[in-house]
Amino acid sequence: MSIPSGKTDKQVPLYPEKAIQASAVPQEPLSWKGDLLAIGIYSDSLNVKEGETTTIEDSALQQLDESLNGVITEFIGTAEFTGKAGSSHTGRTGGSARFISIVGLGKMEQAVVDPDWGTSAYQKLGDAAGTAAKTYKAKTAAAYIVGDAPVEAAGRIVQGAMLAGYEAVRFKKAQPALSVGSWTSLHKIQVLLPEGADAAKAQQSVDRSSAMAKGAIVARYLVEAPPNICTPTHLANAAAKIAEGASDVMQLQILEKEDCEKLNMGCYLAVAACSAEPPKFIHLTYKPKGEVKRRIALVGKGLTFDSGGYNLKVGGFIELMKFDMGGAGAVFGAAQIIADLKPAGVEIHFISASCENMIDGKGMLPGDVLTASNGKTVEVLNTDAEGRLTLADALVYAEKNCKAEAIIDVATLTGACMVALGTGMCGMFSPNQQLISQLKKAGSKSGEKLWQLPLEEEYWELCKSPIADMSNIGGRFGGSITAALFLKQYVDFEKIPWAHLDIAGAAWDHKAHIATGFGAQTLAEWAISQGQ
Repeated sequence: MSIPSGKTDKQVPLYPEKAIQASAVPQEPLSWKGDLLAIGIYSDSLNVKEGETTTIEDSALQQLDESLNGVITEFIGTAEFTGKAGSSHTGRTGGSARFISIVGLGKMEQAVVDPDWGTSAYQKLGDAAGTAAKTYKAKTAAAYIVGDAPVEAAGRIVQGAMLAGYEAVRFKKAQPALSVGSWTSLHKIQVLLPEGADAAKAQQSVDRSSAMAKGAIVARYLVEAPPNICTPTHLANAAAKIAEGASDVMQLQILEKEDCEKLNMGCYLAVAACSAEPPKFIHLTYKPKGEVKRRIALVGKGLTFDSGGYNLKVGGFIELMKFDMGGAGAVFGAAQIIADLKPAGVEIHFISASCENMIDGKGMLPGDVLTASNGKTVEVLNTDAEGRLTLADALVYAEKNCKAEAIIDVATLTGACMVALGTGMCGMFSPNQQLISQLKKAGSKSGEKLWQLPLEEEYWELCKSPIADMSNIGGRFGGSITAALFLKQYVDFEKIPWAHLDIAGAAWDHKAHIATGFGAQTLAEWAISQGQ
């Protein structure tokens, strides 16, 4: 389960050694025994009037409340609970369930498994259960919805619980207090189904969502790891571990510095030259059994630490620059999902040109002119705009060497995108509206928010250089757009659908100070759809 760390002699877990057991079972909530019971309540079940005490209107909820000796009514009054989606209140009851949470689902007609934007109400139920389990150190939890719900809601509940229950404990002495190698105190989560529900279909949804959550956790593990642990070599070891776990469908190729020199990857190697850590160009391939209908590539920015180079980061955030491989984390998290689900019909190439961006006398200087592997030249006006340089050679490789028929790149690329969109969503760029629609649909399934930004061609004038084909920055304004336009120069976008996802804001939870794993699930959802 563990892999070697970068600059230490430690073995670091890539996966939790004990996965959460997740299941969907036909069972009445009153007969369930365990630590935490989360009860999902639609707002339609309540009579909410401003200035008056909220009361229960739904007969099934009334009956459950009576059987629980009025606990639900008590919680509703204490928390001024209205059933708003995601709202919750937890208390100790001392019954067969030590703790009970009531969780709002919003209006029943608006509670869907795959909403157009943001997280499903059912995943929010799981979020609340996972958060409460973490708070109260619950080892066993169950969720029950009062009223009708799609059987696929079971998967969304499990997905939410697994992700919300996450704790970043690998580098803490207190880790043994949790199950060894785990990410949470939670051992088991059950979704309690009403009589007559399709339990087999619900379990299929649970299994699929468990794989999605596991991939997101792998992405979090990689992104949260400090730079003395997560080096390019560590990323390569992670890819090797993923391939080892699915050797019947996964193959790994690591291009060393010499291999990249033969491919004329001048932009990537110029960034890597500043570091004592050897670069690793990682190429993980998934080949399904049976017919291949489509061949695609997922390319992730893999800067395991970004000092800014000679344009040193002096304005803050340098201590967070371990997260600058968030794109690679998302790509390899998606690879883990694909390895577990083994979708049919699509060949997938997972690529990252990984290195560090440091300062050294033999490294890249402001004013240098670099030549990418497609022959285009770049004047380096800022060494802190290095991620696009590594992506340039990776995109050319994906097109020429992998023969990809569609390419998505994902990167913590620009602060400008963070300023524009904040930290709750990523910026999405593509000249192909069909691909944009596909990614939006994938985002609705994963609960991740993708917002389309314009590829304004007039802004490309800002990236013109008097001595090279282009410069690597376009000035102060529209920075996320000019960065996307730069990447566009390295894909034959008229023949190959291409999109760029800027996850600079979404890759890190600045409030909780943990990685989010953003992108892994969306990339996997999109990749799976390409074989259908």
